[in-house]
Amino acid sequence: MGFYILISVLILMVCVFLILSVLVQNSKGGGLAANFSASNQVMGVRKTADFLEKATWTLAISLLVLSLIGSAVIPRGGDEGRSRIEQQIDNAIDPSQVPNLPTAFPEQGDSDEE
Repeated sequence: MGFYILISVLILMVCVFLILSVLVQNSKGGGLAANFSASNQVMGVRKTADFLEKATWTLAISLLVLSLIGSAVIPRGGDEGRSRIEQQIDNAIDPSQVPNLPTAFPEQGDSDEE
């Protein structure tokens, strides 16, 4: 159960970072790279866009891998892990073994007048 919680937390963190990296990018080549256009910049506009694209792809692939790992380590127990519907189906009474009870009401005049 602890490993599943760890994977779930990692998935949430990757999702947040992926959302942020996509929002920083601009589809026309601007975004974060356009805001830093100083001449003495260490990373140029093109290198920033390349870094953001590689970070986005890395985060997307890691999200896929973590999701696959998370689905493999979902905690599955015995009887306590089953749903209540499955337990009710297993404990259901067979309809052929239920006794037939009378369904008609006795008439009012027949029982007391004799």
